[in-house]
Amino acid sequence: MSFSKAISVVVMFSLFFCANASIKAEPTQTNTVNISASFEFQNLDLSRYGYVFTRMQVVETLLNIDRQGNLLPGLATDWQILEEGTHWRLSLRDGVVFHNDKTLTAEAVVKALHNAVKHASVWRNVPVRVISSESDQYIDIFLNSPYQPLGAILAHHSSGIIDTEPYDQESIETQLIGTGPYSAYEINPPYRLVVKKFDRYWGKKASIPYARYLTGLRTEARMLQARSGKSDIIFDLDPIIIGTLQRQPTLNIMRSELPRTVAIKLNAEHPYLKDIKTRQALSLAIDRQGIAIAILRTPQSASAQLLPPSMGDWYLAETSMQQDMAKASELLAQQGWKKNRDGWLEKNEVRFEIDMLTYPLRPELAEVATVIQDQWKQLGIKLNIEIKYYSAIPIAHSNGSLETALISRSYGVIADPLTVLIDDFSTLQGSDWGSMNWANTNVQTLLKSLVTELDPIVYKQKAQQIAQVIYNEKPVIPIAYYVQQTAVSKRLNGFRFDPYERSYYLNELTWAQ
Repeated sequence: MSFSKAISVVVMFSLFFCANASIKAEPTQTNTVNISASFEFQNLDLSRYGYVFTRMQVVETLLNIDRQGNLLPGLATDWQILEEGTHWRLSLRDGVVFHNDKTLTAEAVVKALHNAVKHASVWRNVPVRVISSESDQYIDIFLNSPYQPLGAILAHHSSGIIDTEPYDQESIETQLIGTGPYSAYEINPPYRLVVKKFDRYWGKKASIPYARYLTGLRTEARMLQARSGKSDIIFDLDPIIIGTLQRQPTLNIMRSELPRTVAIKLNAEHPYLKDIKTRQALSLAIDRQGIAIAILRTPQSASAQLLPPSMGDWYLAETSMQQDMAKASELLAQQGWKKNRDGWLEKNEVRFEIDMLTYPLRPELAEVATVIQDQWKQLGIKLNIEIKYYSAIPIAHSNGSLETALISRSYGVIADPLTVLIDDFSTLQGSDWGSMNWANTNVQTLLKSLVTELDPIVYKQKAQQIAQVIYNEKPVIPIAYYVQQTAVSKRLNGFRFDPYERSYYLNELTWAQ
């Protein structure tokens, strides 16, 4: 065989093996970004666990949200609000294909939205009359009455647009066909999801071939993964370990403010907690600044308000979060509470003793609860802390046994907090993560009126009134705004955090050179 022919054979075999290797490509440590977070997913139901699939960019929504909570184009390029708010028309983006290479059509969008309306709780109060399409260029949503938060609901993970046709009872647990820059490669609920870049994506294409989502690990295990390099992005870290991770030469620590609040949920029907003055006393006894500095490691996060400054319509200009033990003791004395010889408050020979539930999923909560326990002890109140799985709080709310609970409540689940506030404060029952046995008729009326309020000035005026009542009456007691602590490997460039936790922006990541 001549030398030139031998070279040709070598080249041919090299090309064959390279092509074969490409066909058999699979996730490895060198071609995969590894993500560690705390929240599990039990199945592929978008109404409950869709946040995993939007964050991993498998599923997209018609509208997106910017950092300030404003609506942005998504699979819809623009939208019109017609007929005094009872008709929304959304123009669909051209050139979008599902991960099974089928073209996105108006019919497919309508089917996906019908599925969301049927199953998702965020659609429960939306007065939908009909969702239809007369053209493949747009869809129409007709309402029985105006519904101001509809845009935010269309951006919610439960409104994700998927191809619903392939699904039956068997495949619905194993298939999820979206339109994002990554497609589902391996789905193993509740702990593991692997995605693969989708080359026919309509927008910015991913650079990194694979991404792996791993959950179910305790915060200590996630820290070890960060230090060892086994994970590239680690969310939901305990603030107390951040100092250790900052000393790691392979990591960057990112701090990001969230529309999430650490707060005490109260049973306002409890005999010790019924009176507004008692709840105000409990709030006055809390050293929020000390908690924010010593435990949360973010001094600026301390607040006695429910919603952060970024949600300006709901943020009050004048409030106080200062600890005032003397005032707190005075308010309790007005309710007839007096200290016994052991320093505990009593009334009618009954000690002021209450229970507080919290959960380990957010490890800082137990530490905050312990501080509150000590500060209320100084008032003469005995607080018993129980650390259970987070589902214990909805159960205790439902059966009426809950007294207090320390929770982390997200008001950015939907970009417009109105729908969450309606769930939390518009009924006497309240919600699992909101008020309990508290009602204010003015708040109820204002919340319901905001649903149809299209004038932004009037909207803010009413929102301010609601925020003021909640601040005054304290059906829940805010402690601080939440700050997400994220460790990011220095082998990555392009990481950014979404304060509404809708996306990990995986398609913007690249390997550091």
